[in-house]
Amino acid sequence: MTVEYSGTGDPARSLALLWRTSEKASRKGGDLSVDRIVRAAIEVADTEGLAALSMRRVAERLGVGTMSLYTHVPGKGELLDVMLDTVYGETARPERVPGGWRGRLEQIARENWALYLRHPWLLQVATTRPPLGPNVTAKYEYELRAVEGTGLTDLEMDAVVTLVDGYVHGAVRGAVEAAQAAQRTGMTDEQWWRAHAPYLEKAMDPRRFPTAARVGTAAGQEYQAASDPARAFEFGLARILDGIEALVRNRPTTR
Repeated sequence: MTVEYSGTGDPARSLALLWRTSEKASRKGGDLSVDRIVRAAIEVADTEGLAALSMRRVAERLGVGTMSLYTHVPGKGELLDVMLDTVYGETARPERVPGGWRGRLEQIARENWALYLRHPWLLQVATTRPPLGPNVTAKYEYELRAVEGTGLTDLEMDAVVTLVDGYVHGAVRGAVEAAQAAQRTGMTDEQWWRAHAPYLEKAMDPRRFPTAARVGTAAGQEYQAASDPARAFEFGLARILDGIEALVRNRPTTR
């Protein structure tokens, strides 16, 4: 699997692109812009995968020469940073969410879940050095405000946001892989399960694997698949929020 790293471009050029502080005018006769190039790059990653992303492939999609892109974007590293910042701007950030801080964190988690499903290539980008653009910053601000006023310290607020975002990142992988498996094999999870379940029942001796046989049979009958990523996501999110609630409960001020 292709893994890319954000933050690998030139810092000055990346920040100038992210904040659009020095976008160059289009060449005579052309209509290229950073926004148009980034949209085309996102389309390539969405439809063909991150491994297909290159300056040449983006130029082909736009119907222009590769070198013309470099007038606006220095290279792939800087382009990837702007792609990330752009898609992070897609998450909804309503001012009013019912359910207090817990409802706000649930809404954030589900928005992030949906974002990964729209752009599965995000799972292939390591963001330990995140692009410090306007949408990334606004997203972080919004997520922190979800737990503002709960009595948590600033470091605890950051840790809670990191915990929820990290959980979604790990949990959504199963849903993305399930969708990709169906697309690439032409067989749904339910069809796969029905084809394999009879043989699994014969092979899995309940005397040797009593717990796995019992639980696996119950889960398989319920899900009609080996797993249910969406249900697992909801179960895990609730347990994480329960843990955060226990932490908040011990703070002097909550709302």
